[in-house]
Amino acid sequence: MADDREESLEKRRAQLGAKLATKRVEAKVEEASEARAEVSRKGYAQAMKLSSEFISAIVVGALLGYVLDRFVGTAPWGLIVLLLLGFCAGVLNVMRSAGVVAHPLDDDKK
Repeated sequence: MADDREESLEKRRAQLGAKLATKRVEAKVEEASEARAEVSRKGYAQAMKLSSEFISAIVVGALLGYVLDRFVGTAPWGLIVLLLLGFCAGVLNVMRSAGVVAHPLDDDKK
């Protein structure tokens, strides 16, 4: 009777150990997948930030050019010039955010 009880306890302990091992493996796989998803979300957030900075600089340049043309009467030239300046400012902002070009205030701190 005691041997049967010991055997059943050992059997249950072995089953629980096997289940625990599979759960640990599943948890590690899930953790690795979550880490990959986090990296992907960070990349998506960075892409959205860079694209919004670029587009907003172009839109602001175009709006200022349109307003300048409307009040001064310089037909398309204000729009063209300020649209190009907005494009250049957008490219510069994206390069600064990406770390390709240093910020102008970084030189003063050194």
